[in-house]
Amino acid sequence: MLKHAYRLMIELTNGKWTSVILQRFARSRVSKLVVPSFAKIYNINLDEMEKALHEYPTLHDLFIRTLKKEVRLVDQSENTVVSPVDAVIEDVGAINETSEIIVKGKTYSIEEMLGSHETANKYLHGTYMILYLSPSHYHRIHSPVEGTIVKQWSLGSKSYPVNKIGLKYGVRTLAKNYRVVTEVNTLFGNAAIVKVGAMFVNSIETTHTGSKLKKGGEMAYFSFGSTVVLLFEKGIFQLDSSIQTPKDIRIGEKIGVFLRTKEKAL
Repeated sequence: MLKHAYRLMIELTNGKWTSVILQRFARSRVSKLVVPSFAKIYNINLDEMEKALHEYPTLHDLFIRTLKKEVRLVDQSENTVVSPVDAVIEDVGAINETSEIIVKGKTYSIEEMLGSHETANKYLHGTYMILYLSPSHYHRIHSPVEGTIVKQWSLGSKSYPVNKIGLKYGVRTLAKNYRVVTEVNTLFGNAAIVKVGAMFVNSIETTHTGSKLKKGGEMAYFSFGSTVVLLFEKGIFQLDSSIQTPKDIRIGEKIGVFLRTKEKAL
């Protein structure tokens, strides 16, 4: 019963005022009272957390918790791409010639997602990957690649659920929700990291500074569950053969490899 109440409150709420109320509650001292039950219901691994459970003053602080450094190892091979989040890989596929992808039977436009025809053209015939974070997951986002930020921008305002139900029945959630896009230039080509909000006007906080991204380095965090969409240019990325969707994945684990550097491709 309690789990259903949490699920309704956190995963499915999307109204303007209900979201504001929930946000205020999660950041209030009163929410500390539900921290133990929330951690138990969602089976949060207490041994991985940097702090003990009683040290989190609010539910929001539990959501954006940090982990002990040794519990997430990042694959540092030069050509590997790693998971930017603890999540479930829900879908992987090709971006077609009209910049469309099909997720859970619904068609999404990469051009609409990125808000730019010019930017979307870079990813035609490339690869997309959808990673969904539930309320139980660690909510900090790390860079999947080493590279230089070309541009970072935000789009959208209101956010609807991006869980399985939201992806299946929502209205273009991945392309309409509030989102922060980071385009990165690597030795192998361009990649885009699209952080998609699940609720609230602004549920994504950027934490990195400067233009350089280190593979495995922290970039941002989500307040509550959400989704990350990875986009790769045509011909530069190959999915790891072990990945069959849906698949649980953790930060730093290999999700694929870059096929060649720009210099080798010339």
